[in-house]
Amino acid sequence: MSTPESRLAALNITLPTPAVPVANYVAYVQSGSLLVVSGQLPLLDGKLFATGKLGDSVAVETAVEAARYSMINVIAQVRAAVGDLSRVKRVVRLGGFIACTPAFTAHASVMNGASDLAVDVFGDAGRHARSTVGVPSLPLDAPVEVEGLFEIA
Repeated sequence: MSTPESRLAALNITLPTPAVPVANYVAYVQSGSLLVVSGQLPLLDGKLFATGKLGDSVAVETAVEAARYSMINVIAQVRAAVGDLSRVKRVVRLGGFIACTPAFTAHASVMNGASDLAVDVFGDAGRHARSTVGVPSLPLDAPVEVEGLFEIA
């Protein structure tokens, strides 16, 4: 039986050291069996993978990859919180924020970068509810931010 860790390895994904919050909040909070992970940016090797807005300077394909990197960072926070990704019983919900112009409407396609990875890593337990919202800007001019809610065993 494959595990989330073995699926990550098969995808050639090495989880990074989780980002440290830069303001007055914590990276995650566990209450009972629920784990909430604060919004994660598309950091790659400690730097933003991309900057800018959809509908302007960022292509959809780039933003899909940025959403994937954001989800990798969410998963890294989950592992920091609970130690073993096999403890994830369910990805309950993902929230995606897409920095975009008012005319941009392909938010769902961008967020699929995160959603697809959740299913790739957690299997059926990775199927989740989701909200995706277009916003005028995000911290550090990131094009995407992803947050998550997980049920933990």
